[in-house]
Amino acid sequence: MIPNFAYDKKVVQSIKALALDMIDNAKSGHPGICLGAAPILYALYQNHINYNVNETDWINRDRFVMSAGHGSALLYSTLFFCGYNYSLDDLKGYRSFGFKTNGHPELDIASGVEMTTGPLGQGFASSVGMAIAEAHLSSCFNTINHFTYVLCSDGDLMEGLSYEAASLAGNLKLNKLIVLYDSNRFSLDGSTSLSFTENVIQRFEAMKWHTQLVIDGNNINDINIAIENAKKEKDRPSIIEIRTIIGDGSVKQNTSYVHGSPLEQEDILQFKEKNLISEIPFDYSKEHFEYCKSVFIDRNNDNYSAWKQEYDKFVSISSNELKDKYNNLLKNNFNIDISSFIKDDVINSNNQLREINRRILNVVEENVSNIIVGSADLASSTKLFLEKYPVLSYKDYKGKNIFFGVREHCMAAVMNGLALSGLRPIGSTFLVFSDYMKPALRMSCLMNLPVTYLFTHDNISIGADGKTHQPIEQLAMLRSIPNLDVYRPADSKEIVGCWNNIINNKKPSAIVISRSESDVLENTDYNLVNKGAYIVKKENGRLNGIIISTGTEVKSAIEVSNKLKDKGLNIRVISMPCMELFEKQDESYKNEILPIGYKTIVIEYSASLSWYNYVYNKKYLITLDDFGLCGNKEEIYKHYGFDIDSLVDKVEKLLK
Repeated sequence: MIPNFAYDKKVVQSIKALALDMIDNAKSGHPGICLGAAPILYALYQNHINYNVNETDWINRDRFVMSAGHGSALLYSTLFFCGYNYSLDDLKGYRSFGFKTNGHPELDIASGVEMTTGPLGQGFASSVGMAIAEAHLSSCFNTINHFTYVLCSDGDLMEGLSYEAASLAGNLKLNKLIVLYDSNRFSLDGSTSLSFTENVIQRFEAMKWHTQLVIDGNNINDINIAIENAKKEKDRPSIIEIRTIIGDGSVKQNTSYVHGSPLEQEDILQFKEKNLISEIPFDYSKEHFEYCKSVFIDRNNDNYSAWKQEYDKFVSISSNELKDKYNNLLKNNFNIDISSFIKDDVINSNNQLREINRRILNVVEENVSNIIVGSADLASSTKLFLEKYPVLSYKDYKGKNIFFGVREHCMAAVMNGLALSGLRPIGSTFLVFSDYMKPALRMSCLMNLPVTYLFTHDNISIGADGKTHQPIEQLAMLRSIPNLDVYRPADSKEIVGCWNNIINNKKPSAIVISRSESDVLENTDYNLVNKGAYIVKKENGRLNGIIISTGTEVKSAIEVSNKLKDKGLNIRVISMPCMELFEKQDESYKNEILPIGYKTIVIEYSASLSWYNYVYNKKYLITLDDFGLCGNKEEIYKHYGFDIDSLVDKVEKLLK
């Protein structure tokens, strides 16, 4: 269908009215952005977004991220009018149980929602990850060449995360990233002048972004022209500040009252009457609907057909290796045995665990082509670097090593965007700095993304760096997050087992590794890591007690068991590299390795909160609920009673 610009304003008003009906029916929502930003989304979807409603997982579709997730009703209404997978019942079920029209958008690619948003700044930052993925993949495959669009709000730009990510995007010259800034100058508590007065355009210019200003947020033509200009940029990401009126058309427009509360009935009726829209809730113009849907679908059918010709040509001339890499990207599912291609000299190496992990990962990457890694300015310490690849930069997007700078939160959010684009990102920092990453890490788990967090420097043994760098409560924090598998391997064999589980399971994981050197323990088994816990030292005779331990503390637990054997106590030692996997085992296996009725002791040099399920009471927890001390490893261990002699004495007293 040929676009009819006379219809544009009428369709926009219909989209607004439908969003108001959704919010009114739900008795909650955010009408201000729906009324103010509707022309922005309409201009974008009608004239720019490439998306095939019949091939919703099309790899070369444009991505749109509703970073201002409180505008979900506007997004669903727009998608409905464009022919996406929404029924009128879905819209009527807005914010209700059992419907996909959630109060804030939740990942549903088949319905046009590219990621879960709501916490402000997360969508903005993850879109940078999507843009990095596009730059990387387009340098590898000529069939990938798309834009990433974002709608952000004043609130998004108040969050520091957005500026961490924007700085990185400018440095990487991500020209396929276009941010549409709904600049209405109000937030929930009032005018942004109360707390947010900087010149946003100048700030982004300082970060090497292309900037534009659209004065009239109702002028669809001006918005179109600005987006077209942004698409022509060659070496800068773009932000378009679009001055809108919050609650445009409401009697409460240009106030904070319209931000987060439904409009009163009289207000909705006057809006509809003024715009010649039926007063009946959810009654929309079929003529406007068919026009909007037809323009969108016809344009995108042409775009998809042109791309399909390029894709067919790519398939016909590409090598099998290139096609395999492409298919790995599309499917992102693996069923491989990592131990089969890790050489014995790596597995049986007595070295720092972080160094062994580096060697293992470099071999894993050779067999899992869509791995990409990065570090928050700590690659030299965490040892996360793929040696066969350069650093990813604007000079070489084929690089697989991302230097995030000192931006842990940004790194985690960007990794979500990379994972949403088919890559397998691994990001590293010290365990104590996982605190900086928590909001984005939680989003990984909400969306069930195959993001892996590598944390090193995992306990107080780092010593001289002092309390600020010694992790205490971080393991308990990570273990408390739903849908996150937290691995803490004891030696090189368990590291192999951890990666075997991580690569073959498409879900979020954290692997926590010591910087300390660790011997290869006699009875550790990479094949048993998938059980979450297993016996590494069996009692010799009548069982007197059980020690559960993780990480490098497993070696100490075995030493304690050996010394107490000389005193007539037979102690079983359990390595528990992944508590979450153990909890998924059947009861027979759990009872086999942790039989009921025997005293169980935990040795782990971090907070006690994770462990109460496994002991009678707190006295059986040899853990640490303190911030640590500055000193060398031996001094600190002695102070807290974690040296072997002290541990032997504690365990003996507990078992007698």
